[in-house]
Amino acid sequence: MGNIDYSTTAAECRYLIALGSNLGVGEIAPAEVLERALKSLQGRGFAVRSQSRFFQTPAFPAGAGPDFVNAAAVLEAQIDPVEVLAQLHAVEAELSRTREVRWSARTLDLDLIAAGDLVLPDAKTHQYWRKMPLEMQRAATPEQLILPHPRLAERAFVLVPLLDVVPDWRHPVTGLSIREMHDALPEAMRYEVRAL
Repeated sequence: MGNIDYSTTAAECRYLIALGSNLGVGEIAPAEVLERALKSLQGRGFAVRSQSRFFQTPAFPAGAGPDFVNAAAVLEAQIDPVEVLAQLHAVEAELSRTREVRWSARTLDLDLIAAGDLVLPDAKTHQYWRKMPLEMQRAATPEQLILPHPRLAERAFVLVPLLDVVPDWRHPVTGLSIREMHDALPEAMRYEVRAL
């Protein structure tokens, strides 16, 4: 990660996360997988400050599996974003997530969307990943943590749940709020995400 200064995270930092599941774990349905993930995060020292409703969403990309159950949450912790990401991956593994094919069906997907108003690793790198065409996204994976999540403004399955918990949070690069990003999406995309 280089010499990134995380001093702004020395006190408790608010982290926005997106949760998704479309396979379940054994007899455990996707919605319960999300509930277990949040409980596991609490057991790892995260405070869950707010949680969205659960939503049903078509798999992305189209045809990548059964519909997802999606949600969003606001977490607080006194650890830096790299450690948060490591903890999210540990919870995914705990709930049988494997990483074999990008954007495939999965038991659990925990995405770190934002860490307060941090831009990582820097604005130029963030812009590169944010502007990357979809066809390149399928093959390219960043080697470092990019925050806020570079695809945030394009994904109804993230923005609709975030609208429940942080409608006024503003993207530190674009200046757009969650509500503004949500409202800028095509209407058809927004209506694909249905509350359960």
